[in-house]
Amino acid sequence: MTTPVAPREVCTECDPAELRTLFLFEKLDDEQLDRLCREGHVETIEPGFVYTEGEPADCLYVLIEGTVAMSRKVGEDSVEVNRTSQRGVYGGAYQAYLGDRVPQVYQNSLRAVEPSRFYVLGAECFAQIMDEWFPMAVHLLEGLFFGGKATREALGQRERLLALGSLTAGLTHELNNPAAAAVRATASLRERVAGMRGKLRVLAGGKYERAAFESLIELQQRAAEKVSKAPKLSPMQASDAEDELSDWLEAHGISDGWQLSPVFVQAGFDVAWLDQARETVGDGMLESALRWLNYTVETELLMNEIEDATTRVSTLVGAAKQYSQLDRAPFGVVDVHDLLDSTLLMFSGKIGHGVKIVKDYDRSLPHIPAYAAELNQVWTNLIDNAVSAMGGTGTLTVRTARDEDSVLVEFGDTGPGIPAEIRERIFEPFFTTKPVGEGTGLGLDISWRIVVNKHHGDLRVESRPGDTKFQVRLPIEQGQPEQPA
Repeated sequence: MTTPVAPREVCTECDPAELRTLFLFEKLDDEQLDRLCREGHVETIEPGFVYTEGEPADCLYVLIEGTVAMSRKVGEDSVEVNRTSQRGVYGGAYQAYLGDRVPQVYQNSLRAVEPSRFYVLGAECFAQIMDEWFPMAVHLLEGLFFGGKATREALGQRERLLALGSLTAGLTHELNNPAAAAVRATASLRERVAGMRGKLRVLAGGKYERAAFESLIELQQRAAEKVSKAPKLSPMQASDAEDELSDWLEAHGISDGWQLSPVFVQAGFDVAWLDQARETVGDGMLESALRWLNYTVETELLMNEIEDATTRVSTLVGAAKQYSQLDRAPFGVVDVHDLLDSTLLMFSGKIGHGVKIVKDYDRSLPHIPAYAAELNQVWTNLIDNAVSAMGGTGTLTVRTARDEDSVLVEFGDTGPGIPAEIRERIFEPFFTTKPVGEGTGLGLDISWRIVVNKHHGDLRVESRPGDTKFQVRLPIEQGQPEQPA
């Protein structure tokens, strides 16, 4: 909806001498001032909006007398950023000389606080005058504008690549561990299966009745089922249980029983279970049966290890897909907790063991419309800053909550805090406290543009020694998504 514009009274008289008293025009000669008066005009505008942010920039406005307030949109709110009565301040189509290379819209809103007089010049005329009168200055301004924009884009891309490279290194490390474990377990499993074939040959060549084999198969099935329900023992408990089983095996004539007992303990066997096994197969078949069961248990344990390792790999790959959002639409309704979990999992290799992660999630929060991949970039930047600030040791707390019509995502760290003298600058492009080569100073700037400009949200920081919190607020409902930040 268009904001109502204040009533205007068009004044046809434009005095070159009055224009010369404005700092913007004080260095112009008489001919130039005469042209400004011919091409432009003076308007008296009653209290109200002179122009509004986002509308086509048609005119340049220069304050002659009165008071104006400038404001910018932050989410659904309009925030006043400046109020002045200084003669000569200007606003509106001041980038018209850049032409179609940039969107020619008002970058802010200007409001007359009291009846105010303005010199008004059409955007096309202003652009033409700039090109004719100040060609060198225009070239310098173009270079400054587009050069700065290109630099920010290039370094912003490098910032993303640095984060991606860091995450990729961590992900590679995380994937390597379960993959290597699966390879080792597979090699061991192949050896155990070969041993089982050999033991089966020995059993088949003995003088055992059919009933004895059936009892052995039943015992094997019971053993395999027990492995899946085996309790987790402490090292001390496991050592005591192994000693107890070793004594039982030795007492029943099982040679080298101490080699069998660790596997049996891991499978959850105890003396009572071994007594039941002895009753099932009898003393004559006991040693062969127990060694056969040892192979059975080992294969079950190795298959469990392979399953755990491959599940871990699958989980990491799923987290990588969730983080990158490569298989999804750029904009959609998302659960912020899924995004946070995938980023934390991707970051686990870099976070290290010295940082404790605390998740304080409000799972009742509604899903929100968002650019998921870009929010993951925000989480990455904020987590990276928190971990760096703590020097690899401390507590990272990730909290979610509802804050009126927004979802709050908070990242807290126990680092030294942000000094008050630089707190106002941390969101500035290229500002960084990291050593040269370790940061571009664009991480928080990128995060700000993604949260504020693209999602109409809010990003702020609260900090004191030992307790720094970056708070992201994202609207639960929003209209048409913005173009990429």
